[in-house]
Amino acid sequence: MRVGCPTRLNDLERDLIVRIEKNNCWRKAVTDPVLFCREFLELEPHPGQAEWLTHSTKSQNLLVTGNRWGKSTAQAAKILHRAIFRTRDCRFDNVSRYRLLNISITQDQANIIFHNCLSLIKGKSLIELLVDKVVFTPYPKMEFGNGSEITARTSQNRGEYILGNDYDYINFDEVAFELHPDYVVNEVLTMRLADRKGTLDLVSTPRGRNWFYQKYLELQSNRDSAYVQSGRSTENPFLSHEYLAAKIESLSPPRVHQNIYGMFVDSGNEILKEEHIQQALAASTGFSEKIQHHRYIHGWDLARKKTHTVGITLDVTSRPNQVVKLERFQNRDWPDVIEAIRQRQREFGGETIIDSSGVGDVVWQELQDIKAIGFVFTPKSKPELLTNLQAQFESGNVGLPLVEMATDGGDYWCLTEELRELNWIENTTADAAMALALALWQARLILHSVVSPGFRLSEI
Repeated sequence: MRVGCPTRLNDLERDLIVRIEKNNCWRKAVTDPVLFCREFLELEPHPGQAEWLTHSTKSQNLLVTGNRWGKSTAQAAKILHRAIFRTRDCRFDNVSRYRLLNISITQDQANIIFHNCLSLIKGKSLIELLVDKVVFTPYPKMEFGNGSEITARTSQNRGEYILGNDYDYINFDEVAFELHPDYVVNEVLTMRLADRKGTLDLVSTPRGRNWFYQKYLELQSNRDSAYVQSGRSTENPFLSHEYLAAKIESLSPPRVHQNIYGMFVDSGNEILKEEHIQQALAASTGFSEKIQHHRYIHGWDLARKKTHTVGITLDVTSRPNQVVKLERFQNRDWPDVIEAIRQRQREFGGETIIDSSGVGDVVWQELQDIKAIGFVFTPKSKPELLTNLQAQFESGNVGLPLVEMATDGGDYWCLTEELRELNWIENTTADAAMALALALWQARLILHSVVSPGFRLSEI
């Protein structure tokens, strides 16, 4: 481990390094990433993150945790520490460049840790001075004066976008959701590290007992060359523990074990396959404003006590249908909910379909000025709705942007994760999935001119 070669720095940076090295703290930070976080990134890792940063120094390291444990923050800090100090076997110090890669199942997912790196650097003048250049096209890349380079790429198409490159360090984020993990990890990534005996980190929330689970068992039995760590969401002190307690109470035991405790659990009841979710992510054109002469459908799932009201707008002008707007909120008075639905209709035009079950019937009655269509969830109509959702994803007729947002309870919500967890048995809190299912159902009806028993026939 060492600080990058000073001869590659400009005069200002060299002068800065000379002054810093007078401070013993900087020297200690070379081999202490936790100290580096505290003193130079102004970040206090929680105990689980500190343990990971300290011990994940083997040639292969695996981290499996519940959601919101803080994987992205920990990996961003680790990447910055390695980039600045060029952590590697000294036998390869004659190689001037030092390359780090964050790779994930989609480019949007890979960008998350890259943007976390930028967030950790922002306002830290000491670290900012070490960065020469940041670009975002054709893919995100950050260059340092010491020859280090951080890039973010997607593993799609079996990792073809990184073939021909070499790296000192690779972090594979959300590897449990990779469609071809054995090939991408063993045939592509490990060979990119061969030139300089690089380091590979495999980081993910669990997804059943798939390839990632088998890799977990393999590395756990080989502690000489590998480090394995697991973590629970409850370890993160910045999350609302009241919110987590409510989740533990409301979710089924398998969901709690997987999503909060970070355990490998088999379910088998998921509605959407990972390959179809990734296909939808890759097909997305992103959120957009209204386009003249395009046709739009708005699906709204209304809140029930602790759930959320979600409105999703689909552009159904051509295939695949594109999700172009999403709104998700909670604890609003019904007049405000009704006005939000009207506002979306005014903004885009098109048709609005809402969940008119129970209290939704009153909302539907109030929205007859925009000719809203009501859909009643029944034991017959709901499975039909979800079956159509499944069919639309399988046929490649959905373009889905990556959507993540913070919640008032200190947690976060991710549309992709909700769709991954959607199953035939437990779906009462899948508000966004239901809003999307409603919009896709109405799009199907328009295409095929079919009337469903779930609809209020007088409104079609």
